[in-house]
Amino acid sequence: MAIPDLWTYRDQTVTQTDLAGFEVEARDGGIGKVDEATYEIGGSFLVVDTGPWIFGKKVMLPAGVVDHVDYDTQTVFVDRTKDEIKNAPELDETRYGDETYRTELGSYYGTPRDRFTDEGPLV
Repeated sequence: MAIPDLWTYRDQTVTQTDLAGFEVEARDGGIGKVDEATYEIGGSFLVVDTGPWIFGKKVMLPAGVVDHVDYDTQTVFVDRTKDEIKNAPELDETRYGDETYRTELGSYYGTPRDRFTDEGPLV
């Protein structure tokens, strides 16, 4: 089984819709709204505004954590928990285009290999 890239959407149809404004749902509940979404090959991510849930913190989520999108309800489902996102590094708006910053975030969210085995995704 091919291991997905952390910075690439699992479902390439996501790149055909602007996800800004969509609700974001973690494994265990809502966490905020998409403030910005990018669609660069091998470098895609979401900026999520967590709003009052964690005092207005913005976080950057690699595209590979997006499990699926429900276009009818305008909801992005991610395969991380609320605590994982709450404890993520806050978005550094001066560095988020920088490859070093993405590497640091990738270390936090884990490489795809950490979440996959030869048999499929770890649950």
